[in-house]
Amino acid sequence: MADENDDYIYDEVTGEWRPASEVAAAVSGETLVRDASGNVLADGDSVTLIKDLKVKGAGQTLKQGTVIRSIRLTDNPEEIDCRHESIKGLVLRTEFVKKR
Repeated sequence: MADENDDYIYDEVTGEWRPASEVAAAVSGETLVRDASGNVLADGDSVTLIKDLKVKGAGQTLKQGTVIRSIRLTDNPEEIDCRHESIKGLVLRTEFVKKR
C-alpha cells in the first residue's frame, strides 16, 4: 500500500495516477514485482496462495489460502523464492500469490 503522504504522478502511458516512488523506481531501471492483484512485493513480505498448486518433485499440493512468509525477489519479476515448512527452495509464480 502506498504511503498516504506520497505524491502522485499521472502516467500517460497507462492512463493511471501512480505514486511518485513507483514512477521513480521505474525510471531508475528497477523492475517492480507485483502480485496477482497488482500490489508491489518486496523482500520479506508475506503472501497468500490464491489457487491450489501441485508442487513438482515434492508430491504435495499447497492449498489455496496457505500463507508463505519472508519471500525473496529473484531476477525474474514473475517469480519469487520462498520456503514452506515442508518444502525448501520453493519458487512461486507471482500470478498465484496475493500480498497479505
